[in-house]
Amino acid sequence: MTPRPLAATTAVALALVALAGCGVESEPTATPVDDVSDGHGEIATAAEVEEPPLALVSVDADGRVGLLDLLSGESEDLGSAGAPTGLASDGRYVFVSTAEGVDIVDSARWSWNHGDHFHYYLGSPEMPGTVPGSGIATVTWGMLSTDGSTALHFAGSGDAVLLENEALAEGEIVERFRVDVDADAVVAPLGDGAIISEADALGVYDAEGRQTEQSVSCTDAAGAITTVVGLAIGCAEAAVLVTGDEDEAEFSVIPYPDDVDAERAVAFDGRKGRPTVAGLTDASGFWLLDTREETWTHVATEHTLVHVTAVDDEAGHVVALDTDGRVRVYAAATGEEIAATDVLVGAPDEATSLTVDGQRAYLNDPAAAVVHEIDYADGARIARTLDTPTSPAFLSEVGR
Repeated sequence: MTPRPLAATTAVALALVALAGCGVESEPTATPVDDVSDGHGEIATAAEVEEPPLALVSVDADGRVGLLDLLSGESEDLGSAGAPTGLASDGRYVFVSTAEGVDIVDSARWSWNHGDHFHYYLGSPEMPGTVPGSGIATVTWGMLSTDGSTALHFAGSGDAVLLENEALAEGEIVERFRVDVDADAVVAPLGDGAIISEADALGVYDAEGRQTEQSVSCTDAAGAITTVVGLAIGCAEAAVLVTGDEDEAEFSVIPYPDDVDAERAVAFDGRKGRPTVAGLTDASGFWLLDTREETWTHVATEHTLVHVTAVDDEAGHVVALDTDGRVRVYAAATGEEIAATDVLVGAPDEATSLTVDGQRAYLNDPAAAVVHEIDYADGARIARTLDTPTSPAFLSEVGR
């Protein structure tokens, strides 16, 4: 992808580079693609473009929502949600937890995985509405924003809600089902249905919220993520990889290695569309789960981490944030720490977001009201310090 242009905050540095005789590429543009094939994730209100339409969506403490285009530097206000208590994003939609439920922001920027290549789409952002519920929602999504389902679990009210993605892509919130589940349940989409955990098992539910006869053993489920291979769910003794759909689910159990004495993974994160994800533990160190090879690798660290995400690029970068507020970069193959930043954010908490794409990582600093763009492949260099149109109390990258 064409390198991102420098923002106004680095204009002086750009001028100095130009005076020194170094060439700077012209600003990239999102050029519409002439030949758009049917059935590749497009909708009538969006245009296919040649590059990922990457942007940052920021939400301030009052719920004002803004969007910063990472290619053009243009920004816009998108409206207001309720005062945020949490945020999640599938790379297109931003799900803002509030006292009333979840307010949904449609950035109208998304990627469609076609196996050996991607299609990219750009439309007009909007705010479709609110999914009512109580407590911070855990949101789990599939590979496609225009098909399948998205699952929300409200810890306060105990509601598990499954949204229809095709309707959401058209600006309408349609609940396939809403059922009561345990407060600590894992709820994740599978086709038009869902996987919902119980005390010692994962059950398959159909699109109407009826439990089917399909299930697999899983003790103390925690953490779920959809990779290009399938849906991975963490259990005390293993990960369960689920493929297929609600009508015919297939389960693969990936046990933790016997020769590693380490805490289990409790949450997963990774670059969308890749097979390998990172698993955060309640202690130092992290796991790498390769859902294609169905293997675990444990990486010991000297520092306790609050976020860790696998880029799963050719170099095997893993990007993490420690409790001191430093971003640390590890090599997946060796577990070696290969780069680290200075302290970028003080006392990181649930509002601190660390996201990655194929070139950069983004970290919000709510106290300083800025976002750090980090080139993790170049010694964790701070490429830009970005000002978002609304203060980034919560942040997500979209267009992925």
